[in-house]
Amino acid sequence: MSPANRGLVGLGVGLAAAGVATAAGVAARQVRGERQARLSVLSPHGTYTHTADREMQILADDGVSLHVEVDDGNPAAASADKPTVVFSHGYTLSLRSWVLQRRALVEAGYRVVLWDQRSHGRSALAPAESCTIDQLGRDLHRVVQETVPDGPLVLIGHSMGGMTVMSMAEQFPEVVRERVVAAAFVATSAGGENMLTLGFGQFVGRVLGRLGPRLLSRLGTRQTLVDTARRVGREVEDLIVERYSFASPVSPETVRYTADMIMGTPLQVMADFLPSIDVHDKRKALAQFHGIETLVLNGAQDLLTPPAHSEAIVRLVPGAEHVVVEEAGHIIMLEHPEVLDEQFLSLIERGMRAAEAGVPVESKPRVRRTLTDLAKKRRVADARRTPAQRRRSRRA
Repeated sequence: MSPANRGLVGLGVGLAAAGVATAAGVAARQVRGERQARLSVLSPHGTYTHTADREMQILADDGVSLHVEVDDGNPAAASADKPTVVFSHGYTLSLRSWVLQRRALVEAGYRVVLWDQRSHGRSALAPAESCTIDQLGRDLHRVVQETVPDGPLVLIGHSMGGMTVMSMAEQFPEVVRERVVAAAFVATSAGGENMLTLGFGQFVGRVLGRLGPRLLSRLGTRQTLVDTARRVGREVEDLIVERYSFASPVSPETVRYTADMIMGTPLQVMADFLPSIDVHDKRKALAQFHGIETLVLNGAQDLLTPPAHSEAIVRLVPGAEHVVVEEAGHIIMLEHPEVLDEQFLSLIERGMRAAEAGVPVESKPRVRRTLTDLAKKRRVADARRTPAQRRRSRRA
């Protein structure tokens, strides 16, 4: 959802509005009821449950406890030369946002490491002054040191998680240059401009950059009341989350799963990270990925990190592959999971081949592809048909 999670100021404001929106919630429930029932067929197989092989707590360099999960991979498909894949999630999300991709990679035989960034998910709340992109880069390095001390790596970051990967590359370039065989930057930004635009342009962005942290901090002092408002105005909350997270139909279970991550993040935590996100600029750090197989992926309708942010990353990483997914928003890993699974597996295979053959990745021509999730479009079309239409189709 996460980041240039700019729009999340809007989510915080929307949450406050939900507290006085019981009537609107009733109306929203009436309008959406039938639609939700039909779209439930879009829920992924096995929903969103996953049990890690191992869970651990790792102490960051300033003593903050970070929650980490490790999947050792499918033994039947495992291979000693396969890299470990390390996922970093976005602003106001958690490692749970990667549940569908971790399943796919584990099934393919890869070892997977996921972690909750400080003050997110099951990691400990951190002091406000430590909630910076630079500190997140050091946290990621610490996670890598403890869980993957040697061997090849693949780094994948979404939104603020992509910024975290850039930050680690800036501070620990030897890790990237010596060990990383592939990297993916998903719906993220290298910065260098006002990040908090909420899709409304730079003027509004500047206002949000000044007022957003202050507003969220004030709301954070009334977190109990906000939590009560959430329970009353769930339908409104879902509409807000759906607006800023997705650009195509998703199941109500997907919306609720996403909303629980976003809105489960304390408002004070949202406020703590916004100043660092707003001034984020890691363009120079991208030089560390020259010669490394790199995928830059985003949704065409992402309101929080529009395609222009991805295009800027591609310009700074020679040979990077740019994939734009149509009818996709910011939480693209939950909206189009099969597309991301396929793209990640292909990326890793390319990276392994390039590393083994010594292929000069930076000399590759730039590739930009626009994809449409046709399988999902067919499922959506079927879900929208009424029972009578289905019966007529079967008789035909």
